[in-house]
Amino acid sequence: MNKLKPIALIPAYKPEPAIVEITSDLIRSGQFQKVVVINDGSGPEYGAIFKALEDTVDVEILRHHVNLGKGAALKTGFNYIACQFPNAVGVVTLDADGQHLVPDILKVAAKLIDEPHKLILGSREFQRDVPLRSRFGNLMTRRVLRLLVGLTMRDTQTGLRGIPMAFIAPCLRLKTLGYDFELDMLLKAKEKTIAIEEVAIQTVYNDENKSSHFNPLLDSMRIYFVFIRFFSVSIIAALIDNSVFAIAYSLYPNILGAQILGRVFSILFHYTANKKAVFKSEERNSNTFSKYILFIIIFGILGYCLINLLVLKLCFTPIPAKLLAEGLLFFMGFFISKDIIFKNNRRLYLLHLLKLT
Repeated sequence: MNKLKPIALIPAYKPEPAIVEITSDLIRSGQFQKVVVINDGSGPEYGAIFKALEDTVDVEILRHHVNLGKGAALKTGFNYIACQFPNAVGVVTLDADGQHLVPDILKVAAKLIDEPHKLILGSREFQRDVPLRSRFGNLMTRRVLRLLVGLTMRDTQTGLRGIPMAFIAPCLRLKTLGYDFELDMLLKAKEKTIAIEEVAIQTVYNDENKSSHFNPLLDSMRIYFVFIRFFSVSIIAALIDNSVFAIAYSLYPNILGAQILGRVFSILFHYTANKKAVFKSEERNSNTFSKYILFIIIFGILGYCLINLLVLKLCFTPIPAKLLAEGLLFFMGFFISKDIIFKNNRRLYLLHLLKLT
């Protein structure tokens, strides 16, 4: 029975002193085989805290020479636990800022034992007394994930999680190393069809959450940059289309030839920019380009039909009809691009923004 107990994992960068008592309480609870703490380059001024943790029975300290990021610390812990405790039911992660209460940690551990194939999230309620940057940042991320990825949850940024042992290997293969690792984990769970279950926990913020090294407001804002980038690429492609048309027509006044030349240049740019810069797809061009061309043909036909419908049936004039039709198709094109044409990297269109790449 002891082998089924989870392992507690604490990524710690400049931890709060309260983590020592929390760790002792977790060991005394009898619900964990061991507590693994990663000293993520906290520096010598935090040596006393880690010494106190090291002196606690059933606590293992792993160290990074320099701060490598929360994701890197979690991966170090995951790898150690998977090698040393392969029969554990899973891993319960918690933050080192003292804001996860022991009863809530035990609640997540118990749920993981009951549901060993699910990713368990200890989800906070974001009421008015929660610091604005945390409340607003989490709200933004929740809305974007629901809209763009189809994930609906109360708390996307919680560090209190119960992770099944079978999900550790996919997490170790993730490339993210910072706070975006926890978002990447959610997207990978969606990709792998691993069920996500939330359990309610208390919301605790000490001193307006100033001890947190994460800025949920700014980091969440970066999620929207992918849409801005997609929009910008579309605008530039339109400029290329019209510029090439104008230059070609001035050199050789043939409308059809100039139109075809403009479209060829704009399509090549639009495809390459979306594949490399927006969605960062690693699929072969042989897989994506054929889908992209089919997409262009179908959307061209749809655009023509929609413009005619607006003009002939709804009495629009041609230019407003074109703007409305292409505006509607633009939003459809965004979702088709991310979910069908470049679908192998559905996670990455969010994550590379968090790193400002």
